[in-house]
Amino acid sequence: MQRAEQDFGVEVQYLESQQQSDYEVNLNTFVEAGCDLIVPVGFLLADATSAAADTNPDQKYAIVDVDYLGQPNILGNATKIDQGTFLAGYLAAGMTKTGKVGTYVGILFPATQAFMDGYAMGVAKYNEVHGTAVEVLGWNMETQQGLEVGNFESLDDGRALGEQLLDEGADIIMPVAGPVGLGTLAVLQERGTGLLIGVDNDWSVANPDKADFILASALKKIDVFVYESIEVVVNGTFAGGSPYMLTLENGGTALSYGSKWADQVPAALKAEIEALIPGIISGEIATMPTR
Repeated sequence: MQRAEQDFGVEVQYLESQQQSDYEVNLNTFVEAGCDLIVPVGFLLADATSAAADTNPDQKYAIVDVDYLGQPNILGNATKIDQGTFLAGYLAAGMTKTGKVGTYVGILFPATQAFMDGYAMGVAKYNEVHGTAVEVLGWNMETQQGLEVGNFESLDDGRALGEQLLDEGADIIMPVAGPVGLGTLAVLQERGTGLLIGVDNDWSVANPDKADFILASALKKIDVFVYESIEVVVNGTFAGGSPYMLTLENGGTALSYGSKWADQVPAALKAEIEALIPGIISGEIATMPTR
């Protein structure tokens, strides 16, 4: 939004919901303010956004992380995050010293499941290429079951699962649990061992004091979706109904090496990872298991 403000001269307004009852109120506030586009963030706002869109059919919405509403005045969004975590899994398999890498999820549903599947597929691809047997702890692609916290808030749970995975031999861990992963990161720093792969944003930027323990991050670049949603409104080409998919091809997902690790990852491994990208984009390399 800040980039769009600079590039297009749009005016940006922001409201933060403190509780569920705020959703409808905040959405209506923006309708009454005459906003050309309203951008609700997160699947928790899906029902309120859908209801608001029905009530205000001329109002345009672009909702983050919701791809199933299908209303003509709502542009949905999803991310092929499995493409980004596939690269992260390949990296983890190439960097592990114990032959075991770990992952866990906050709450398991299709969007978070894709993180885990992509990660495990990336490890499997590395094993296939190099004839290794790196093991993934915390996720089983065949049973679609793994370590699940049950929330996206508890740092204590992140500490407990981090300790468990380290004790089981994993030396690289990818938490898919929002702030819960900070508990795992704290354990890595306290023990002085192991590496974390962040998700969504660059964790080495968000946690510079712990950057020594952040190998990389699988990015979900919501800014690409938000910026382009504003651009189509400004250009008069907005079209809702079907979701905007963030992919490796359009820069909506990517693997970002940690600030302290970018120069420590072997150049040959980086080159292998870069070489995977065209095959992923073309569909030649699968990033999700066949079901």
